[in-house]
Amino acid sequence: MKKLITLLSLAIPLSLVTLPARALDAGIDYQTVSPIQSTANKQQVEVLEFFWYRCPHCFHLEPELKSWSKKLPKNVVLRRVPGILSDGWIHLAKAYYALEAMGLIERMHDEVFKAIHTQGVDLNNPTAFFDWAATKGIDKRKLESAYNSFGVNSKVMQAQHLTRAYKLTGVPAFAINGKYTTSATLTGSNAKTFEVIDALIAQEQKSKDGKR
Repeated sequence: MKKLITLLSLAIPLSLVTLPARALDAGIDYQTVSPIQSTANKQQVEVLEFFWYRCPHCFHLEPELKSWSKKLPKNVVLRRVPGILSDGWIHLAKAYYALEAMGLIERMHDEVFKAIHTQGVDLNNPTAFFDWAATKGIDKRKLESAYNSFGVNSKVMQAQHLTRAYKLTGVPAFAINGKYTTSATLTGSNAKTFEVIDALIAQEQKSKDGKR
């Protein structure tokens, strides 16, 4: 009996030991990008979020994304990029960049999502988008001018290039420092996706520290 009690006393603490998290697996948790894409600032770790305003998964991800982004290290930058998987996605990509050009993303990004997914407003039509924005107090003529500007069209072309360069097949998706992509389609959940991104960020930070 004493021997049995001793064995049990040893087994219980072992059962409470937390096993280390498994290492990330390429092709399972994330995909490697080839060729590696350039980033805006070599001193920072860049995370791109590819989204589409009409994507319900992107809409539901937004609160989690905001919460996660508030905890990012100072040398990590998160950039939103409208994914463009077909020509039909261009209109809302232009809408995003037009709002950005007017300094209205922080105010209007959530509003666009809500209008489409909770109010059933079709903002894919440019005229409908301008009219809707006017109801939010935005100068319709200035917005239309920004929407059709060279700068916005250039950014849309860049977004198309990035979507192709990262070989995306859906959104929401994330690209980490020009080297990796991941999404809930690969990881199985939004929570796991952010865990994978955090691990890849840490890996990139370690790599940058090693080069100093």
